[in-house]
Amino acid sequence: MAGFRIGRGRDNNRPPQQPPQAPRQQPYGQQQAPQAPQAPYGRQQYPPAGAPPQQHWPQQGGAADQGEPEYFDPYGQPHGQPHAQPPQSGYAPPHEASYANNPGHTQAFNFNEDPYSQGGTYQAGAAAAAPVGPRLPWKELLRGIVMRPGPTFLQMRDYAVWGPALIVTFLYGMFAVFGFDKAREDAIKATLTQAIPIVLSTGVAFVICGLLLGAVTHTLARQLGGDGAWQPTVGLSMLVMSLTDAPRLLFAIFLGGDNMLVQILGWATWLAAGALFTSMVSKSHDLPWQKALGASAIQLIALLSIIKLGTL
Repeated sequence: MAGFRIGRGRDNNRPPQQPPQAPRQQPYGQQQAPQAPQAPYGRQQYPPAGAPPQQHWPQQGGAADQGEPEYFDPYGQPHGQPHAQPPQSGYAPPHEASYANNPGHTQAFNFNEDPYSQGGTYQAGAAAAAPVGPRLPWKELLRGIVMRPGPTFLQMRDYAVWGPALIVTFLYGMFAVFGFDKAREDAIKATLTQAIPIVLSTGVAFVICGLLLGAVTHTLARQLGGDGAWQPTVGLSMLVMSLTDAPRLLFAIFLGGDNMLVQILGWATWLAAGALFTSMVSKSHDLPWQKALGASAIQLIALLSIIKLGTL
């Protein structure tokens, strides 16, 4: 018992404790700024497009307090609250108006709505609009071509005028025989049975010529971007061809085609025909006057060489 010593002993196997050391201080100029703790995944907040850098945005109430991740809500409603209904038409809510159509933002539209539509754009070849006015009677039509051609052509651009066009052109062709010196002499010297076929055949020939020239004018107008119908264009062109040459033909029957007054009237009525053709094609096909004149060029050249200059 004497060999044992009772008392508080010391464990020699335990390593000695070292005094606490002070944190080592970095030299001046190399000190690092304390870093903010990173937010858990799913709760990181990013500033919206256009916000200045280093700007902290407050989190919406609800998700941060409950420890749940936040989700993107396009209508700005906090988590846990009932969401607003999406817009039912092609406009964004007032608080999204400034963000719509910007990078990172979208805008809602209806299923049948075209967001790129700029209104009713007129296109050549589309369905024709409603007529400008009612169909004119044949007397008002003939008077309107001479006295007020622009409104008349615009009002009749959707109506066929085959009756007045065929009758007037046929009568003009019958009298046109007497406007040429040689043809008038042959018709006068011939017997009645021989003169009638000559006069009638000339009238039919002028009708066919008017149809062909009107069809050429209509085709050229469509090639240049026009959208008018072919029946009004051909019929009105036949009326213009016949009515504009009537003053020259009236003097040519009595004075002859080679008379100086008749030649002057021929050039004047040819210029008037060019103006009327240009107005008719422009109103019927919605073309500028330059293209309308180009579409009427072949018909004007044909009228000048066949009728005005007496080379039939």
